[in-house]
This record gives sequence, structure tokens and C-alpha cells, in this order.
Amino acid sequence: MRYYLYVSRAKVDMLFGQIPRKLLPQLVTEARADLKVLSVSVRQPREEPTLYDRLSVVETHLDREYDIGWMTEPARWFRGESGLRTAVTGMPGSPVLMTCVDEDIVVALIGSSHHLVGREEPAAELGRVGHSWLPALHALLEESRAGRETPDTEALDSDGTLRDVIAFAQHATGPATWCEFLARQLLRGRATGPDGRERDVVVATPLYVAMSDEIQEA
Repeated sequence: MRYYLYVSRAKVDMLFGQIPRKLLPQLVTEARADLKVLSVSVRQPREEPTLYDRLSVVETHLDREYDIGWMTEPARWFRGESGLRTAVTGMPGSPVLMTCVDEDIVVALIGSSHHLVGREEPAAELGRVGHSWLPALHALLEESRAGRETPDTEALDSDGTLRDVIAFAQHATGPATWCEFLARQLLRGRATGPDGRERDVVVATPLYVAMSDEIQEA
């Protein structure tokens, strides 16, 4: 069992809705989801599967359809495991950015804070805005750049974005939680951070983030 910290309901619903119905019985068997819910007639399910049932089926389908890589490898979809620090404002519907700095790579996962498990959803009158794309990341990075003397031209190109991701991740505070995750790549490249060291940088949007079962020493 996974202890989820973040599950993107929007991505789960979008991807689950694209799976051909004829494939569901086999996917359910492979995913070991709730057979009473999903292993039923293709024409009419008995009841609506839970978010976690759908997530299991979606992950199994992605495993079958894509060559899912590791966070250090170029891949459209990839898994990872690292200590993540989470940056989120107190405002409902705001973006959330989870980052890690490993020896040779920096990972930044951008998503919507209402997908954090236990987080309150924004009021209906405020609407729900998705942040699982690069414009939301740019907005966060622009805020973090305030007060820093950096040429404005760097804010619009990918190299400048990657450099800002490194700076943001290296200045992130608070304890890191050792997590596993599955994410969709948005941007990848190499950049030099404030410490003068060149690293690979990958920006992605997570399908889920869960606490790892691996125990890390303090």
C-alpha cells in the first residue's frame, strides 16, 4: 500500500477516460484493483471506481504503453525517488512545487495544491485552476526572482528557467520527505546553478507522489 501525499485527480480522470473499455478487464487484473468495481461488463460498470482504483489502472496502462524511465533518464513518463521539499502558499487553488537536489540532477514537480492529500479544495465560486504546466512554473519562479539582479531576458528562455529552477531548489527550506513519484516530463536540460556546478534539470508534472517505504538515515 502507498501512503499518498499528492494525487492528481485531473490527470487520473483524463487518462482513465482515454483507455479503451475493452482493455479494462485485463488492466484491472494486472493492477489488482477492486475487481468488484471494475471487472464487470464493458457496457455498464456496477458503480463508479474510486480515485485510487482508477489510478492503479492508469499506471498499469502507462506501463504497457510507454517506456517509463527513471528521473535521470530522458523519458516522456518517468519514476523517481528522492527527498522532496514542498513549496505552497496558503491560498486555495494555488500551485505547488516539489523539488529535490541530488548530486547530479535537480527535479522540479509542478502541480495544483488542491491535489495534495488532505488539502482543502478552492470554493466553487473561485473556480479551480490547473497548474500542471510551464506557465505556472514561470509565475512561481518570477516571484522567487524578485529582488535578485538577473537580466530580464533570462526569464523567457528555457536556459533561464532551468537556472532559476536550480536556484529555487537550492534555496528551498524545511525538511525533505523521501518520496517516490510518477511524472510527465515538461522540460529537461543542463544548466549551471548559483554554486557554479552544472547539473541536469528536469521539470515535470506528477501523476502521484507518495512517501517511500525506504527508510533514510538522518
